[in-house]
Amino acid sequence: MEAKYAALRRAVEETAAVDAHAHNLVAAASSFPFLRCFSEADGDALAFAPTPSPSREEPLMTSLQCHWLQRSLKDIAELYHCEASLEKVEEFRRAQGLSSISSKCFQAANISVILMDDGIEFDRMLELESHKEFVPMVGRVLRIEWLAETIINDVIANKIVGLKSIAAYRSGLDIDPCVGKTDAEDGLRKELAGRRPFRITNKNVIDYLFTCSLEIAVLFHLPMQIHTGFGDKDLDLRKCNPLHLRGVLEDERFAKCQLVLLHASYPFSKEASYLASVYSQVYLDFGLAIPKLSVQGMTSSLKELLELAPIKKVMFSTDGYAFPETYYLGARRARGVVYRVLSAACEDGDLSIQEAIDAVDDIFRRNASNLYKLNVANGPIHQKSTVTDSRISTSCVEQEVLFVRILWNDASGQHRCRVVPAGRFYEIAKNKGVGLSFASMGMTSFSDGPADGTNLTGVGEIRLMPDMSTILRLPWSRREEMVMADMQIRPGEAWEYCPRYALKKVTKVLLDEFNVTMKAGFENEFYLRRKLVSEGHERWIPYDNSSYCSTSSFDSASSILQEVYSSLEEADIVVEQLHAEAGKGQFEVALKYVLCTLAADNLIYAREIIKSVARKHELIATFLPKPDLNDIGSGSHVHLSLWKNDQNVFMGSNEYNYYGMSNVGEHFLAGVYHHLSSILAFTAPHPNSYDRIQPNTWSGAYLCWGKENREAPLRTACPPGVPLDMVSNFEIKSFDGCANPHLGLAAIVAAGIDGLRRGLKLPEPIESNPADYASKLKRLPQDLLESVESLAADKTLRELIGDKLITAIIAVRKAEIDHYSKNPGAFGDLIHRY
Repeated sequence: MEAKYAALRRAVEETAAVDAHAHNLVAAASSFPFLRCFSEADGDALAFAPTPSPSREEPLMTSLQCHWLQRSLKDIAELYHCEASLEKVEEFRRAQGLSSISSKCFQAANISVILMDDGIEFDRMLELESHKEFVPMVGRVLRIEWLAETIINDVIANKIVGLKSIAAYRSGLDIDPCVGKTDAEDGLRKELAGRRPFRITNKNVIDYLFTCSLEIAVLFHLPMQIHTGFGDKDLDLRKCNPLHLRGVLEDERFAKCQLVLLHASYPFSKEASYLASVYSQVYLDFGLAIPKLSVQGMTSSLKELLELAPIKKVMFSTDGYAFPETYYLGARRARGVVYRVLSAACEDGDLSIQEAIDAVDDIFRRNASNLYKLNVANGPIHQKSTVTDSRISTSCVEQEVLFVRILWNDASGQHRCRVVPAGRFYEIAKNKGVGLSFASMGMTSFSDGPADGTNLTGVGEIRLMPDMSTILRLPWSRREEMVMADMQIRPGEAWEYCPRYALKKVTKVLLDEFNVTMKAGFENEFYLRRKLVSEGHERWIPYDNSSYCSTSSFDSASSILQEVYSSLEEADIVVEQLHAEAGKGQFEVALKYVLCTLAADNLIYAREIIKSVARKHELIATFLPKPDLNDIGSGSHVHLSLWKNDQNVFMGSNEYNYYGMSNVGEHFLAGVYHHLSSILAFTAPHPNSYDRIQPNTWSGAYLCWGKENREAPLRTACPPGVPLDMVSNFEIKSFDGCANPHLGLAAIVAAGIDGLRRGLKLPEPIESNPADYASKLKRLPQDLLESVESLAADKTLRELIGDKLITAIIAVRKAEIDHYSKNPGAFGDLIHRY
């Protein structure tokens, strides 16, 4: 039977899922117990939660719940390659860190979108935006009771894709759609007379709130999720039968409101299926029932949902919460159960294999995408399955896409890739990676061999592990995809030379110690060059000779820039501005700020897109800092801000305002200021970089900072919409297109951590051209050697980023210093490398 339904099995495993109902993760230091990953019990009851016996000498618990826990531990241990015990799993989690295990779990779960209810609060809960480090898209489902409570408690909510009610947990689903405003006000007065924090339990208030929310949902075309069946301990199961909702369903006001019944309505799955079959506005979601039931329980529950309900109305979710393992377990079990149910339906003749595969795409992706109006067609989720009766191929794997490029960015900032045929990629390389020599992180911009002193040679191999959350169909080559890779010693174990790991490691320290995340937005400056052949000699000359923000220059390149913009949009990379720059044939594309780990990936993709679109038009786009020593240089200026719980905490307030910065902002920026000379070895990593960093060129030549001072290397910014006495972010001017963005941002975060740890202070700002103070200000490194010497002496960056990686970086930089000092003409070839 397995061979017969191999096509269905592949569809189930490879469809990138929309998780339509889940909750926030918690930080590693949270007091929320990891055992809650396996049990709904809380407080004293958690002591009675089943735990697997460590030895056969102790009596084994025989409940299905204990078997479920053992099964779940086995699943997680298999993913982590560790012993299947709670102790060993927790030990592995502590050693790897939250960012690493979350990436591993979400990649294994193959989830592309999370719709998150963040109205349930956990200790040290991560903010909504933080989850974009692990999945391409996160949407918010607004819990209406939470909103009412938090409005009273002075909290505001926004950015939503749907609403949600937990009326079942408070007063039950026997909602009175005709409850009056007066009755609700009386109930609210009684509630307000009670204790704080405010919590709604009065039925009249809940019913009125529910019906008002439905009216809003109808008006704004938002689905309403409703808890039904089992769940938290405070519900009365008798009142959670979805049949109680018939009064609401038959009210003409709500005939167009789409209601999503959560948790498979277990144990009322048959009743939920019936409602979905007779009411057009009812949809079903089977999170929590899977994976919290036995295998038979999960299977029978899903079968009951599908018995009467149209497949187009049934949706997957994990109901994941607090720990990434809950997402992984939910996705893993859901895929197994869906396969079991659909293959049985094929065996019974109820479905053809093609119909079953279409059902997989509906259940895991398409239904939620349509219902919640998600713009996800261009992410990993676009891998729609197609089939002929005897074989399946995801449309991107065997029919349309031929190759998958596995990308990495090396120590010299060069983009490199291994290319794998799509069939082999999705069969093997997606999960096991491809091999790569240790030497690859020791290469320079002039030689594809490791530099002396890196301690990296051709002996030893790592695995390039695709991060499936980054997979992208190439807009300029529709039969190819590309995906960012993590460097790992073996699957699941990071290599200490990996740039992406270096950035994740320091951002984890920033989050764990200070509960702060950093966002970044890059301005990409580049030159367009066209080929001129004269007397048999080939030269690459400027695309045009216009000036800064020239309309004619933009006109001349408009068709190219339109294609660049469309390709970036398809990659879900948001462009905020673009214009002609001051150099001959120079342009800038500015990207919207996002979490710094995502911003680094986006920058690499943006460079790939710009260069490839230019190549399509028989041009070269080069990000080299100074391709023409007689023209202005190109930078990759980066704007940075600090966030905590969806709030910009770089910005000052009434409590603390240092030139528009908060206390946190000042300490962080002071750390960057203090370590800036060392940071330049990452952000201005090439000898050519220092031809650009000169006075009076808006590149930041002197060690200083200033508010809206574009000659300072560190500029605090006050964009439109920000009060004039405040700043929202700071910009680093000395970041260029030769930089590996993961390493550059890692160095900045590490420096900021040092500033926060030591409470460093900034000097007074420079409010005019720093060159006017040349005798008083320290000059930033004037060549790469000065930066490298500063980095070599910087114990803080070495400690936070890693001694071995720093050693390799320094060796690569010294090799390039030596080579280009002896071969100054070699700079000309670099337009093809950067």
